[in-house]
Amino acid sequence: MDNLSEPTRRNVLANKAAANSLGLAPKAAKRTADARSGAAQGNNAIPPLRINLSEGTLVNLRRRLAATRSPRGEAVNNFSQGMQLAKTADARPSMSQDKPVVFVVDDDRSVRESLESLIHSAGWCPKVFECALAFFSLPRPSVPNCLILDVNLPDISGLDLQSLVSVERITPIVFVTAFGDVAMTVKAMKAGAVEFLMKPFHTEVLLAAVEEALERSRTALEFDLDVRALQDRHESLSCREQEVMALVVSGLLNKQVAFELGISEITVKAHRGRVMRKMEAKSLPDLVNMDARLGLAH
Repeated sequence: MDNLSEPTRRNVLANKAAANSLGLAPKAAKRTADARSGAAQGNNAIPPLRINLSEGTLVNLRRRLAATRSPRGEAVNNFSQGMQLAKTADARPSMSQDKPVVFVVDDDRSVRESLESLIHSAGWCPKVFECALAFFSLPRPSVPNCLILDVNLPDISGLDLQSLVSVERITPIVFVTAFGDVAMTVKAMKAGAVEFLMKPFHTEVLLAAVEEALERSRTALEFDLDVRALQDRHESLSCREQEVMALVVSGLLNKQVAFELGISEITVKAHRGRVMRKMEAKSLPDLVNMDARLGLAH
């Protein structure tokens, strides 16, 4: 320090003082001081802060962002570029979240692999299984989905699996088998199968059946959402309001409801008004339809 010239010594001391006051390293403090000095002199072009990343950090960023960049994309060479691309990668939803899911249950590996490739090329998300129980233990997704199912399986038959899956209603089934007969086809179709195809089958026919199955699944999911919303609204009713609703949708007049519940007709009208408002019913027929969808037992 003693060997430095007076202007240089004063500059070093100023940098150290800035570092102590701002909690910055001396070099960072010098950059801050230079920026303030430039601004005070009317210079608005403040030099940007540059951070040099280690090679290991760059490699990690490149791996994280590989899915977001085309083969011709720029390499990540600085911190700001890397963080911007990282935010883009984190914001992108996974493809399986929005795509319809097509399940395949077939004990033939070659069939599973060919169907998996076909489903993927059609723009859907394939999920393949060798046996029925492996598929059945998997929770159903909240997106439109269907099942391509073989009849002969190593654990239980495809028809038995159909009887279990059909309860859910949101996973329609397309049968594909090399060992089928008329009786088996009739049984499967009566139980709700979309199609019953014999191997070998035409690709176009299978894809058309899957399209129809996915549309059925989409409709069922929308219906379930509506029913859950109705259930929530019905649960918001008081016990008395639920009683009034049950009698009203059964066709009784206000005075008949009053007689059944032992209350005044004016009170019935008040309860009925609250029922219509909470259930968001526009008319009595609308309320009756809601009750039918709820499947309430009165």
